[in-house]
Amino acid sequence: MAYLGEAIDAHVSAVAGDDPALFLELRAAFVESARRQLDLLERSRCDGNWHVAALRLKSLAATFHAAQLIELADEVLLAAPGEPGVLRRIGVLIDELSLPS
Repeated sequence: MAYLGEAIDAHVSAVAGDDPALFLELRAAFVESARRQLDLLERSRCDGNWHVAALRLKSLAATFHAAQLIELADEVLLAAPGEPGVLRRIGVLIDELSLPS
């Protein structure tokens, strides 16, 4: 089974070049941003806030080529605000992506 964050790491490596500190910083920024969007989704109580947070998560995921996160963001766009199943799956995915490769 391929490492879940392989595409993300490849993208970050292309940007960071041979600078391992920059790589780690960019990778951490991605995870932190994804967690921030998940937090906004968890606190959303209306369709508008839910939709905006989902689109931001999808945009972040697309920027870093995180295909599984894009798919989950698409699920969020179709779900009702606060849908616990998709929020839980996003949290698990972000936790897995935050592990060192």
